[in-house]
Amino acid sequence: MDAQAIYMYQNNPNDPPARGSQRPGNGSNKGSNGGGPKDTGTSLLIRSIIIVVVLLVGWYLFEVFTQSNNSSTANVMEIPYSTFYQQVENNNVKSLVFQGQDATGVLNSAITVHDVNGNTKTGNQFHFTQLANGDPQLTALLIQKQVNFSAKPASDNNLVLNIILNILPWILIIGFLFLVFRNASRSQQNIFSFGKSRAKVVLEDRPGTTFADVAGVDEAKNDLVEVVEFLKTPQKFQRLGGKIPRGVLLVGPPGTGKTLLARAVAGEASVPFFSMSGSEFVEVLVGVGASRVRDLFDQAKKASPSIIFIDEIDAVGRQRGSSINSNDEREQTLNQLLVEMDGFDTRQAVVVLAATNRPDGLDKALLRPGRFDRRVTVERPDWNGRLAILKIHSHDVPLASDVDLISIARATPGMVGADLANLINEAALLAARRNLDAVTQVCFEESLDKILIGAERPLILSDADLNVIAYHEGGHALTGLLQENVDPVTKVTIVPRGQALGVTQYTPLDDRYNYSQDYLEAQLVTALGGRAAEEVAIGHITTGAENDLQRVTAIARQMVTRWGMSERLGTISFSEREDPFAGTSLATGSREYSEKTAAVIDEEVNRIVKWAYSRAVGLLADHRVTLDRIAKSLRLHETVDAKQLREIMIETGAIDAAPASYR
Repeated sequence: MDAQAIYMYQNNPNDPPARGSQRPGNGSNKGSNGGGPKDTGTSLLIRSIIIVVVLLVGWYLFEVFTQSNNSSTANVMEIPYSTFYQQVENNNVKSLVFQGQDATGVLNSAITVHDVNGNTKTGNQFHFTQLANGDPQLTALLIQKQVNFSAKPASDNNLVLNIILNILPWILIIGFLFLVFRNASRSQQNIFSFGKSRAKVVLEDRPGTTFADVAGVDEAKNDLVEVVEFLKTPQKFQRLGGKIPRGVLLVGPPGTGKTLLARAVAGEASVPFFSMSGSEFVEVLVGVGASRVRDLFDQAKKASPSIIFIDEIDAVGRQRGSSINSNDEREQTLNQLLVEMDGFDTRQAVVVLAATNRPDGLDKALLRPGRFDRRVTVERPDWNGRLAILKIHSHDVPLASDVDLISIARATPGMVGADLANLINEAALLAARRNLDAVTQVCFEESLDKILIGAERPLILSDADLNVIAYHEGGHALTGLLQENVDPVTKVTIVPRGQALGVTQYTPLDDRYNYSQDYLEAQLVTALGGRAAEEVAIGHITTGAENDLQRVTAIARQMVTRWGMSERLGTISFSEREDPFAGTSLATGSREYSEKTAAVIDEEVNRIVKWAYSRAVGLLADHRVTLDRIAKSLRLHETVDAKQLREIMIETGAIDAAPASYR
């Protein structure tokens, strides 16, 4: 699929930077990975419990010693109510404090009291308990005898509070010891639980993602809908002799939604869903991976009908014998996976879903019918699919009235669901930084530029550098405007972004799945337009065309070696195949063609590039006035859009030389 074309004037990373330019540093981020291991939440909890327990125990011991000291020094006598009443009559009560039915006081003179056991106690501090319903005459008597008395609120919960304060520290201590012993026993059990499956189980009554949350991959979704329907109503297919597919392999580039589709199957199937990553099977101990495979499939069979999802299966399912760095543990895990998938009872409704973006490296035994019966390709979405994805991700984002999701979908060719979700998030963050109430079209356009090109950089460039950059980008734009089979120019800017000092942006009208020779040749001319403009307008060349030359060389070499677009070499493919032993001592480095053919290939690539450069120089020389106007507008406004470019073409008369579709 055709990605959005961007030609840029860039700094040469091998040369000293231009005045005021900034480059990303190569220093390591010491704060990110340095230092020792961080404390986990469990260790922090244990430390907090220890501190609390120590404080409570210390406070409890302090209270115990304080109470014992107070009880040893206190000399309070327990007297009957009649004795108290008699002492009041004798004017021997100095003060009195009531607290509920309890009362304590101080006598003017000490008395001796005999208790029920015959013991005697002498003192002037006393305690007694009032009558059940109180004594209505007591208050008048105390006032008459001029006794100082007061009252405190009754503390009915003293007993409960004391019990809590006395028992709570011991409960915490016992709980802490229980936690320590349980963790110790659990760590001992983990030694013998390596072979247990670590799959995440999603039960049938907890659907999260459904097929309504998936867009842009309708073909893949339809294949999985049939699998879900089979799990729900297997008799519908079995009545005609159909058998349940053993496995479904989801294949596609990163970010296209393979894992999202698997989660949607879990939400739609209403059956237990076992999810596990391919890397979780392999451990240091030999045999652990195979044991986990057996345990995973045993759980799935007991819960059938069920679904097993293995994400990034290439971590465990790579082809055996393709590398000298063999891994016995991984191969044993793969062998056990092959046995389990082939050993299913045909009556057990267990389906294996797997996802990978490297299907060419999977073992052939894993891909044969009977194991992974279906291969579902999850491709990059077209503009209609991107529009549907944008609608889903922008559902909870307030959009301004000027937002055109259709234009955004057409302006993002080659982007997958993850890219579009990131685009909406960047636009929302930009609107929030500007204190806007809704996300505008400008926010989306600037966020798209930031993702594709990079953020703006405040560089201070000299007039000579700005002049070179303006003519360079003007050359890209003008060669694109004067040719057929070129995507429309949407914007030209000399504002530094990322590694580029200037950018010319082309946006295709529709997604491309096939490229003609005319289109590729036009791409070469447009890419070399910047270097040609430097030669025509300035008289000397600079290092700013490095990225352009790399793209031109790559396209021209593929035209010759892969696509048979050279009359001298004919319709033969000379593309080199990947050496499986590359980077090792067994790498051959040999080609499938001779050195003479390699020299011819180089000559043809050089011929095509020279032709494209001559074509670019001729176009710009014939329309030098238009090139000067575009460069002047760039120096004045820094950014020129498609409308302004068209006005310049009309004013300078270059519109007559443009393709009929542009006029």
